Amino acid sequence: MRMPGGGRLLLATCLGSLFVLVLFFQSITKPEPAMRTDSRPGKSRRSPLQTLYNGDQQPELLAAQRSLQGRREHLEQSCLSHKRKRQVLSPEDLKHLIVDDKHSLIYCYVPKVACTNWKRVLMVLTSDGRYINPLAIPANEAHIAGNLRTLSEFTVPEINQRLRSYLKFIFVREPFERLVSAYRNKFTRSYNTAFHKRYGTKIIRRNRPHPEPDALQKGNDVSFSEFVQYLVDPRTQREEPFNEHWERVHSLCHPCLIHYDVVGKYETLEPDAQAVLELAGVEGTLQFPTSGKSTRTDGNMAARFFKHISPFYQKKLFNLYRMDFLLFNYSTPEYLRTL
Repeated sequence: MRMPGGGRLLLATCLGSLFVLVLFFQSITKPEPAMRTDSRPGKSRRSPLQTLYNGDQQPELLAAQRSLQGRREHLEQSCLSHKRKRQVLSPEDLKHLIVDDKHSLIYCYVPKVACTNWKRVLMVLTSDGRYINPLAIPANEAHIAGNLRTLSEFTVPEINQRLRSYLKFIFVREPFERLVSAYRNKFTRSYNTAFHKRYGTKIIRRNRPHPEPDALQKGNDVSFSEFVQYLVDPRTQREEPFNEHWERVHSLCHPCLIHYDVVGKYETLEPDAQAVLELAGVEGTLQFPTSGKSTRTDGNMAARFFKHISPFYQKKLFNLYRMDFLLFNYSTPEYLRTL
């Protein structure tokens, strides 16, 4: 008996949507690094994935790889231990994964983890000479949609091929330091009026008793305590997904379904970034921009913000970000009082 046309279409759609479920296991058990063609005629060179897994790198790169291998192994084991429910991803879920076909790289960007500078670097790598110096690219230009291709723009077969054969890397950060950094940037800077209007007014309306009319209109004086209450309120995620600046890393980049070959950390940004550039074969022509910020959000600053958060809300917030702490091997902050 023939299946009705609508049934065949539904079956095809379901089968197509399952493509990511097998990627994690394919990537672990059988990487398929492609040989990359060099710019000189008749020459070819190894892809970053081949360089990583063939184990014949330069001594300084080998030392960095030992640390990166430990992070990969921890992530894989944590996924097996803590992620019981299999998630089905569609191409739309891959919009944070930036693709560099020229150097066989896939980078999942995480806001507040040096993603502006990584986007600048990738614009240089993919521009065919239009860009030379990453720091010459304005920050707002680095974030313009369309300047870099994302994995979600490709067909399912093209997505699978790239996930199997490209070096996939991600940079992460201590979850609460990243959260405080996002709050400081989006809610305490006078120029971020779009965030004040979009989120600040809603946070004040929901969490501040008897707010002033000016605060309700502008939303420019949200306290960190009000921000935390907004995050842990179940209504928040029921109404809409978290903004990417405070969304959990495991929800942005799906590290238990996509096998990341390099897990870099903000705390060791320079050597980890250098390792990625060396794997890509561009370390001699391109340097990762260093940060000149004098007021970077670190553990001490995060502790000052959390000092005014009650134990009840500290615990609820930790539970919200718990998976990021587990997957990326971050310890529970000492300043949390009740965990």
